[in-house]
Amino acid sequence: MKILFFDTGPVISLTTNNLLWLLKELQEAFNGEFCITSRVKDELVERPLRTKKFKFEALQVKRLLEKGVLKVYHHEKLEAMMAELLDSANHVFSIKGNYLNIIHEGEVEVLASVILADASALVIDERTTRLLVEDPARLEYIFKRKFHTKIKVHQEALKRFQELVRGVKIIRSVELVTVAYERGLLDEYITDFPDARKTLLQSVLWGVKLHGCSISHLEIDKIVKLETRKKR
Repeated sequence: MKILFFDTGPVISLTTNNLLWLLKELQEAFNGEFCITSRVKDELVERPLRTKKFKFEALQVKRLLEKGVLKVYHHEKLEAMMAELLDSANHVFSIKGNYLNIIHEGEVEVLASVILADASALVIDERTTRLLVEDPARLEYIFKRKFHTKIKVHQEALKRFQELVRGVKIIRSVELVTVAYERGLLDEYITDFPDARKTLLQSVLWGVKLHGCSISHLEIDKIVKLETRKKR
């Protein structure tokens, strides 16, 4: 069974852009399971239901859980895998002898679940976790610019982390909405408007960017150019 895991950010982004309904369509096309972890469920459903501001968004996600579009994943070795990931990840970088705690339990739980389930991919918009998996050298550069000082990289911890996450594939909410666009799932929003398809794609890509997806305007322009060329 194929599995795609979701971190909190992409689900929130889809919900706040009125695109959460896409998950049912995409899950059917994926022909596998869309999963979240218990901590992600708590962030998306349990906590917001105890507030006023995000209660309706929580109800929308709860509905997907009840319908089985999203499922909560459990594994007996989850806590042990989380401990390994946390220990290695948070000992990769240090400043003046102090380690940087760059990854937290929410991201670690979903990352550990991806590893244990041998999942197809992890959908996550948070930049730090994604770069730690895909491009730690880029992350070092970002930290160096942010803190204006030398960053020490502890190669042993980095090697241990990379061994744990080897084979993990990461996608962002921008890739999800682009696939939805490609499959025609957003065609109902094409109206009598100049460059209607281009405008539609730009709107959803900028929508997820402004709600937390790490993507540059240059990347958005590249995706729009490529996709609109395909549709001609």
